[in-house]
Amino acid sequence: MVSVSTVQMEEGRSCVMGRVRALNQALKTEVVPLLEASGRVLAEAVAADRDYPPASRSMRDGFAVRSADLPGKLRIVGEIRAGGNFEGTLQAGETIEIMTGATIPQGADQVVMVEHTERESEFVSTARTAVSGEFINPKGSEAKAGERILQPGKRLAFSDIALLATFGKSEVLVYQKPTVAILATGDEVIEINEQPQDNQVRNSNTLSLAAQVTRAGAIPRILPIARDTKESTRTGILQGLEADLLLLSGGVSAGKYDLVEAVLAELGAEFYFDRVLIQPGQPLVFGCAQKTFFFGLPGNPASTMVTFEVFARTAVELLSGEVHPELQITFAPLAKPFRHKPGLTRFLPAVLDNGMVTPIEWQGSSDVPSLARANIFLVADAERESWAAGEMIGVLKK
Repeated sequence: MVSVSTVQMEEGRSCVMGRVRALNQALKTEVVPLLEASGRVLAEAVAADRDYPPASRSMRDGFAVRSADLPGKLRIVGEIRAGGNFEGTLQAGETIEIMTGATIPQGADQVVMVEHTERESEFVSTARTAVSGEFINPKGSEAKAGERILQPGKRLAFSDIALLATFGKSEVLVYQKPTVAILATGDEVIEINEQPQDNQVRNSNTLSLAAQVTRAGAIPRILPIARDTKESTRTGILQGLEADLLLLSGGVSAGKYDLVEAVLAELGAEFYFDRVLIQPGQPLVFGCAQKTFFFGLPGNPASTMVTFEVFARTAVELLSGEVHPELQITFAPLAKPFRHKPGLTRFLPAVLDNGMVTPIEWQGSSDVPSLARANIFLVADAERESWAAGEMIGVLKK
């Protein structure tokens, strides 16, 4: 077995980010239709094609006025709907009925909401005082023509799609999705459509990892199960190293038949760490072989899920073109007291309901039913022993 180093959680994440970024300067790009760009990572800077708004617009239904005429009684000389215009300039004592989003007419510098007026035939009266600019969205106040709004490395959300559509971009340059090979190891692992004996388990890890890889924005490639021989393990690893990233499930502990690290070493792998002070998931291996990064994930399902989310997901996001991937740990109050043994950062199944966190009783990292019952992982700080009911504790969404 190869022995490298043990790291704290944040140290391990920093190592992953530093190593992947260092070899991450030549990602491939492609142009996709805007409709297919959601969730992809932008590979170009996007600038406004004109001022936004292109002309000053009303923010309310009401009346466009000259603030110098307020308060007072004004004569209605026209109407402007959204998409319409008013030819001419508003004169003293005049007002124009205006709709939300309509262009402010020349001469007007304030909008009075319809709720603050009384209409009598062709006149309208208001007690509102002069506030120049009130309820007017000025030209260019949202974005100036040529102003860069989106930068490369941003994963496109629905609001970004709206912006790109607003700017008239029917196509967008994005980074290609990386391919992630997933290799399960072990004689005890069988395919999910087979009937297991008592000493066997179905290959659930590759399916859960494939779901996590897809959610992280990459393309999963599930490889045939590698058996507990060097030949089978080597064949699977060599196939996996053809992808942009290799995830191995199992075979990284200290057992007699845990062969992954030994085979990788024979293939000239460089190992960066092989143990992380978290639970579940301590025997986690991270390295690079033949210019492809790999993670040796522990074989128990919870360990596999947690180590992917905390470490491997970061590599996937960087290989997808993201600039600053972050571990999305938030905080929520506990429904009841909680304690653990300090020394390890623990990720435990829990339920977040009505804003409160309740840990779930479970039987350890092989307990898939409890993982399915949970909707979050409770994150217990390695340096703290206990929390009272109502105290805030870390939460990682599944």
